[in-house]
Amino acid sequence: MIKNDLFLRALKGETVNRPPVWMMRQAGRYLPEFMELKNKYDFFTRCQTPELASEITVQPIRRYGMDAAILFSDILVVPQAMNIDVEMKAGVGPWVPDPIRKASDLDRVIVPDVNESLGYVMDAIKMTKEKLAGEIPLIGFAGSPWTLLCYCVEGQGSKNFAKAKELCYTDPKTAHELLERITQTTIQYLHAKVDAGVNAVQIFDSWGGLLSPEDYDEFSWRYIQPIVSALRSRVPVIVFGKGCWFALNKMAQSGASALGVDWTCSARNARYLSGGQITLQGNFDPSRLLSPPEDIKRMVTEMIDQFGKDRYIVNLGHGILPNIPVENAAAFVEAVKSYGQ
Repeated sequence: MIKNDLFLRALKGETVNRPPVWMMRQAGRYLPEFMELKNKYDFFTRCQTPELASEITVQPIRRYGMDAAILFSDILVVPQAMNIDVEMKAGVGPWVPDPIRKASDLDRVIVPDVNESLGYVMDAIKMTKEKLAGEIPLIGFAGSPWTLLCYCVEGQGSKNFAKAKELCYTDPKTAHELLERITQTTIQYLHAKVDAGVNAVQIFDSWGGLLSPEDYDEFSWRYIQPIVSALRSRVPVIVFGKGCWFALNKMAQSGASALGVDWTCSARNARYLSGGQITLQGNFDPSRLLSPPEDIKRMVTEMIDQFGKDRYIVNLGHGILPNIPVENAAAFVEAVKSYGQ
């Protein structure tokens, strides 16, 4: 039994006294205790060492007491498991030295045994569950197949992922084969995370908003839907598509328990587009956490009023930024915890 089950109750659409709160990338670079570990260990060492990943996961919980923890990891561990080399390059970010650009490149891409290749993630989940001691739920996550394809084909981060789009539009057969293998791996991966103990999963479609609605259907949603269908009977599934307001209605009918919303879509529009019956999560602009704490508290209260306290999870519209003062993050969480008092 989870002592604080507010997050899980909101996912079920139950009536609550206040909405739950957590922040995307809450275990991360804005925390001084995280920076201590960052200075000692490189990025993927932190991801691949269960003791470090579990410690980083609980750091923000100790400091702020959010209503849910999200496992510290990265979406790009999945391509790594699929035999696609991914590095984290200083000043560049994700770097794929040998990207997938043509059909023959797929010869080296495998659908792995995730318990073998990603067993360190499952170990981190088990260690984190011990540290949380049943206090709050733990969220597991994966990147959407389209978002992972973007990195695997482009080779690094990009504003428009033009090379990824080029593959999809000039050689859709190869693109769909890669997307299919990523989807198969992701379903296995999330099932293994549930087996290890996560209480909910979130799918991050960070680059879905770069596609037109028609292309989104073909190259992104077509692969997210099977993931939702495979997991929904086991745990609540949250789908977060940045810039994907146009797909909210389709997403709401997918069997997902909640939909993430970014800050470019108002609460009113999000409720309307999603049909008004599904739990929504979001959508505070991460940059707004640079505002004075008293302004943050006021804006968070207004945001909850606009979404309504039920069928709602307070979160950011994307991940927290590294330059956010710790007291501003505290103001965000405190505003939710004191809502209605």
